[in-house]
Amino acid sequence: MFCGKCGAENPEGTTFCQKCGAVLTPSTPSGEAKPTGLQPNVAGLLCYVVGWITGLIFFLMEKEDQFVRFHAMQSIVTFGGLTVISIVFSILGLIPYVGLIFGVLQILVGILGFVLWILLMVKAYQGQRYKLPWVGNFAEKYI
Repeated sequence: MFCGKCGAENPEGTTFCQKCGAVLTPSTPSGEAKPTGLQPNVAGLLCYVVGWITGLIFFLMEKEDQFVRFHAMQSIVTFGGLTVISIVFSILGLIPYVGLIFGVLQILVGILGFVLWILLMVKAYQGQRYKLPWVGNFAEKYI
């Protein structure tokens, strides 16, 4: 059973979250699929598969599961932001001479995005509510 507030996994039959103390309300019995037809950890992983696009799809589809909504919002903010930064760097890369610097920065943003993509998918599949600095707090605030 996952906590709807912090995302921590708790043993079946527990009334309060062992991590944050929130009241646990089992919305569906253990092992039963959610309204999306997926287990929360699988849905959380899928929020990251195509970056902000799948994040947006799951954020609009899932109305109840706070774990999935958190990962969907974190995907939207993280990969949406990296997409915007990459577009800006590619435009600035057209400037003669100075553009080389922005080309290198764009490559670094791509590498960062790939590392975050793998890390966030693994953490979501493990059932962890892994929060990135700044982005995770923002995602929690708007789920």
